[in-house]
Amino acid sequence: MRRARRLAVSAALMLAASVPGPAAAASAVPACAALAGLRIPVPVMSLPTTGGRVTAVSVVSDPVRGQYCQVDADLFPVDPAAPAIKLRVALPRAWNHKAMMFGGGGFDGTIPDLTANVPFGPADRPVPLARGYATFASDSGHRQNPASPPSLDGSFGVNDEALRNFAAGDALKKTRDASLFLIRHAYAAMPAEVFFAGGSTGGREALVVAQRWPAAFDGVISAYPAWNNLAEILDLGYMTQILARPGAFPGPGKQTLLYDSVVDACDGQDGVRDKVVSNPGGCRFDPRTLRCPGGADTGPACLSDAQIGAVTAMSSPFRWPYRIASGETGYPGFPFLSGADMRTPFLGFGTTAPADPMPVTSGYGTQYWDQWVKYFLTRDPRHSPLEVDPRHPGRWLGRISFLSTVEDRNDADLRPFARAGGKLILLHGAADELVSPLSTSDYYERVRAVLGPRETGAFLRYYVVPGANHANFGTPAFAAGWDSLTVLERWTEAGQPPANEVVTDLSHHRTRPLCAYPGWPRYRAGDPDVAASFACARP
Repeated sequence: MRRARRLAVSAALMLAASVPGPAAAASAVPACAALAGLRIPVPVMSLPTTGGRVTAVSVVSDPVRGQYCQVDADLFPVDPAAPAIKLRVALPRAWNHKAMMFGGGGFDGTIPDLTANVPFGPADRPVPLARGYATFASDSGHRQNPASPPSLDGSFGVNDEALRNFAAGDALKKTRDASLFLIRHAYAAMPAEVFFAGGSTGGREALVVAQRWPAAFDGVISAYPAWNNLAEILDLGYMTQILARPGAFPGPGKQTLLYDSVVDACDGQDGVRDKVVSNPGGCRFDPRTLRCPGGADTGPACLSDAQIGAVTAMSSPFRWPYRIASGETGYPGFPFLSGADMRTPFLGFGTTAPADPMPVTSGYGTQYWDQWVKYFLTRDPRHSPLEVDPRHPGRWLGRISFLSTVEDRNDADLRPFARAGGKLILLHGAADELVSPLSTSDYYERVRAVLGPRETGAFLRYYVVPGANHANFGTPAFAAGWDSLTVLERWTEAGQPPANEVVTDLSHHRTRPLCAYPGWPRYRAGDPDVAASFACARP
């Protein structure tokens, strides 16, 4: 009997002993109406709450995803001043006896779309809900201000319980426990398998559940994960300081010039010129080749000395000269000089320089830093983000060190997750402009260093997709699509590990081999739009 079934049986018995269950036998059709107003008992959740209650129930008929029951619930905090966790569960009429939890993005604050696909999901396969999965997620314990840019409201950080719900991931386990309670109540059965999928913050959340609760999920899909959140935030703050210097910010035209120049210099090194830099690690580009005469800013056709200094700093490792409690010592920088897509400025530089107050037209990362300084670090909404120097934080060092213990989820010892039978698929786009793929590679290497190559390969696969950016935002060179969910199902249910995987470019109708890290696709011969024309090469 698989681990998930053993856990499901024990959980069902525990809940049956404390909560009246439906009298009918297990059914694939949810008892939707019976969930209205249902109380969620405190003992259901393994972390502190004051219980919960279903707030709304409705039946949704979707022509693509089928009919399902949507259940909304609140999980009440211990601190009366903290917001409730708002969760949602979608219960399909034709249940496949499996469940999928979705992670969020940015500062969270909204409930993810339960009818959506997994990160980098395929276009030619049904989404989890349409496959019969019961899907669930939460806002991670706070609600975003509708006036704020999406996922960029950090104001909840002034409350300690809300902060832990989000940054440490406490809301994940609370949401999982309560949602499984509702699923059991609806179907009179527990799921045979429970999976987790998320990207960016959701990717960090995917690693959080594997690290903190190794037996809670049978399989995890973690895409472009911001696992070392505090470390990355310090780098974002450093970049904010640099880009705010007079004359240092490269405008959109210069960003396009830089991107096109990098691709022109490095495209073709894999054997074919296709606007995709397949081996970013082998790409060598010197931004000084774009220097304006005399180093002054003379227009969009060149970079000034100040701008060259800025883009060089952003693509270089950032180290801080002090210790923080999480043990992190730096962030590897962003591979802007290795093929990152400058055509998505909101995620990268933005279209205007950082300032105080922070413009909504600045980059996502600089706005994230602004919110973090105001509500996580200083807890003063009037504090200027430009007045905190990540290299020399002064009186804020103690607070930064404390926050690192909450936000850096950097436990590389995944042996408990592996021993419990868990499987982990790790994905990142090589041209990600918001979360560095070099950071994910760092985490993967840490896991291998702890477990060894053989034990790591038994439960973990890591893929870097050339040309793919952050969440296929905007117009990436390669819009990645891969049926990772089916691969995960085969691995967890039949013991079939991923092999000879192929990723599709959803925008350009071409395929490439999905090469396990550190491999990358090298062109051999034949149609350059077909994966069979490539072979996975290693550095």
